Amino acid sequence: MNYFHYKDSELWCEEVPVSMIARDVGTPLYLYSYRTIERHFNVFDEAFAPVPHIICFSVKANSNIAILSMLAGMGGGVDIVSGGELYRALLAGVNPGKIVYSGVGKRVDEIRYAIESDILMFNVESEQELEVINACAGELRRKARISLRVNPDVDPMTHPHISTGLKENKFGIDINKSRYQYRRARELEHLDIVGVDCHIGSQITEMSPFLDALDRLTNLIRCLRKDGIDIRYLDLGGGLGITYKEETPPHPTEYAEEIIRRTKDIDCTLVFEPGRVVIGNAGILVSEVLYTKVSSEKHFVIVDAGMNDLIRPSLYGSYHAIQPVVEKSDDHFDADIVGPICESGDYLARKRTIPRFERGDLLAVMSAGAYGFTMASNYNSRPRVAEVLVKDDRYYVIRRRETYGDIVKGEAIPSFFAGVNG
Repeated sequence: MNYFHYKDSELWCEEVPVSMIARDVGTPLYLYSYRTIERHFNVFDEAFAPVPHIICFSVKANSNIAILSMLAGMGGGVDIVSGGELYRALLAGVNPGKIVYSGVGKRVDEIRYAIESDILMFNVESEQELEVINACAGELRRKARISLRVNPDVDPMTHPHISTGLKENKFGIDINKSRYQYRRARELEHLDIVGVDCHIGSQITEMSPFLDALDRLTNLIRCLRKDGIDIRYLDLGGGLGITYKEETPPHPTEYAEEIIRRTKDIDCTLVFEPGRVVIGNAGILVSEVLYTKVSSEKHFVIVDAGMNDLIRPSLYGSYHAIQPVVEKSDDHFDADIVGPICESGDYLARKRTIPRFERGDLLAVMSAGAYGFTMASNYNSRPRVAEVLVKDDRYYVIRRRETYGDIVKGEAIPSFFAGVNG
């Protein structure tokens, strides 16, 4: 079932008309379908039911605490990359024993916070990080559970900005040097080596990169066990893509069948870090048309959502389908859909054949649940938008729209300015 659907020419989210929510809450707004998130998580989780596994949702994809709390209630954990994401996860009720901490630049205070919280493991990305975690754990009189994030030098065949498993990328430890680093970690008395980790990129639509990486990791695990290092967790990261336009990524069931087949002799708990595949198509960005404009070259539809609200089209050239909230006619035209930000790169779609929108119409930017609000900013001093969750026939504001006061909160004018300004 598609939980974003048309009824009598009007777009609904589950059993609520989108236009009603826009009228009540205002635009722009992010709108999420509870039932879609639930379905996507369950499909992924159930696909791995035959083997021990943990589904650690990638917080960077969507960090709203209501979403995290929902997934925790379904038995999920999280993958974090900052102290702030750890704070969100704990506030949302995520079991610390299902939290993995990735990222190349963990600060000492963040490491201490994670050790004190007793997370499942750190995915370590450098030799110096190993030493810092060991020192922090020693000061706290604890042992920190760790895995090494191994860079397998596999091309994920995705956008260069979201490729993370090549030698040229900043992430992870060269797989050819990883065995030595594991031996080095074994010498550090405040570390408990528990796993091997890998994440090769995001929005991957082919199976072969995952399988190439997996084969290299399983071979590494066999070598480590020969060295007397007991590996209990194999973290395969995330990266499984979704359909934005015409992509045909593997179904989670197909993905799981192949992973299970190739790891049957490894005897590890499998850890996965899905983000986009769970939340991406469960959310939309709703915006109102402010103006339409015709130049000598093209048509523009100017809306109240900009690149500060959804940066993916400007940053990656990403495609998001554009749909009318209320279908009015079959008349279409070619236009750029642009926002109010003072940048030529501020657009949601370029050279797109779209329905003929008029001032005051509402449009929906589809597949915006992942890397939408989490990448939003206050550029041009624009308050960040509201987030709304729909479940069945009710909606819930899970993040209120910021006010002008919110965007200057924490700023201060030095007292000496009083004299300068007269």
